[in-house]
Amino acid sequence: MKASAFLAGFTGLLFVSLSGCNKHHEEHHEEAHRVVATTPVAKDVTITQQYVCQIHSQRHIELRALEGGYLEQVTVKEGQAIKAGESVFTVLPILYKTKYDAEKAEADLAQLEYNNTERLANDKVVSQNELALIKAKLNKALAKAEQAKAELNFANVKAPFDGIIDRIHHQQGSLVEDGDVLTTLSDNSVMWVYFNVPESRYLEYKEKLAKHQDELQVELVLANGNKFQQIGKIGAIEADFNNETGNIAFRADFPNPDRLLRHGQTGTVLIKRVIPNAVVIPQRATFEILDKRYVYVVDNENVAHQREISIQNELDDIFVIKGGLAVDDTIVLEGVRQIRDSDKVEFEAKEPAEVMASLKNEAE
Repeated sequence: MKASAFLAGFTGLLFVSLSGCNKHHEEHHEEAHRVVATTPVAKDVTITQQYVCQIHSQRHIELRALEGGYLEQVTVKEGQAIKAGESVFTVLPILYKTKYDAEKAEADLAQLEYNNTERLANDKVVSQNELALIKAKLNKALAKAEQAKAELNFANVKAPFDGIIDRIHHQQGSLVEDGDVLTTLSDNSVMWVYFNVPESRYLEYKEKLAKHQDELQVELVLANGNKFQQIGKIGAIEADFNNETGNIAFRADFPNPDRLLRHGQTGTVLIKRVIPNAVVIPQRATFEILDKRYVYVVDNENVAHQREISIQNELDDIFVIKGGLAVDDTIVLEGVRQIRDSDKVEFEAKEPAEVMASLKNEAE
């Protein structure tokens, strides 16, 4: 009897001890984690995309010698601004000058012959048919003289539009041949800025241009890091995609009143677009597992649940959410690394406006 009583007492004691341990473990497991939580914000967000670009003059041409000969006059200087129609180079084409003089003399002679024949025809000395033949001869001589004059005028190279003279390749007295490049002329009043855009961005921009063309702002950052003062607009989109890169070329047009931009420069194009009523959260409220983004969403019972989200755009400190969150969800902001899925939490709630303001201050 004593042995049985002892065993019964020992078993009871062991049961009480184990029960106490389990109870202590459960209490420890149910201890809530303290975190900081907030909610997403719905607001208009300005997204900026950057593209490396090449800057070109809207008109950039080579001025070539149309006739061969000695370069008689160079009437401009390198870097000089000139007006349309101004003479730039004069070539002395000896053969064409001689040809023009000869044709001009033939035309003058034919004119005299016609004048004399016309008087005789008026006096009924010669027939009208003979006068007509002389008239045809005169017209032929005048045409040949005009042709020789046009060929001679090719020796005077003029500016076809307002622009800036580039490097002069031949100096006065040089012997040039037909087709030799004398200089280049650039019209820099408006600059064409070319950059390549991926197909996905192309579709976004086409939709934006169709609906709100004036809201698509294009800015230009120069090589020294400064922004160009003028705002550009999309002027053209090429017809074909590059199958190797998956890109398509855009052209932005920038006014250049001070002629700061020159042909051949490089820079960076910034395209800004507004996403209205976008859902945004701080980046630090997320974590990544196998290339997927997650947040902890706190339910009504203060239990944190892991939820996958999709990102539409990434800015300096925030993510623009494409899917997975609503503005009334409560998410863990600080303490993300301290909890696991289905953990019970105690949280200090922070207003979204305060959170976003702190991000802005940190960025500044």
